[in-house]
Amino acid sequence: MSDTTKKRPEFRNINPISDLTTYRLPVAAKLSILHRASGLVMFFLLPFVIWLLDTSITSEYSYARFTAAFNTGAGIFPGWFIKLAVLALIWSYLHHFCAGLRHIWMDVSHKSVNKEFGKTSALACFAISLLLTAILGAKLFGLY
Repeated sequence: MSDTTKKRPEFRNINPISDLTTYRLPVAAKLSILHRASGLVMFFLLPFVIWLLDTSITSEYSYARFTAAFNTGAGIFPGWFIKLAVLALIWSYLHHFCAGLRHIWMDVSHKSVNKEFGKTSALACFAISLLLTAILGAKLFGLY
């Protein structure tokens, strides 16, 4: 064997203890992981969403209790905690929606499945979902 032959790359398994802290995922992989995580957040907050809907539309008294929950709290949870839970729900919905549209676009348009489009569309999804979350979060916390 001569020294001029090209050395083949060595592939190995990732060690979860030593390699995970230094392993760099591409932006599209992070978006895909967060797409799954946002779906999980929405699933686990579904009872909270049902409570919000039920409390807001049952009667005028329950609607007053609903708005008071955001201001003063409900039960053992203070108002700011309920607002943070709603903000997490807003982010998870917006992120899941934007990433879902991206996945649908990539499924329909086979020409857009390449590394450059993956990176730029992932960054656009992050930017759009975080911008919309910031706008709706500012409304939720009463900044406008």
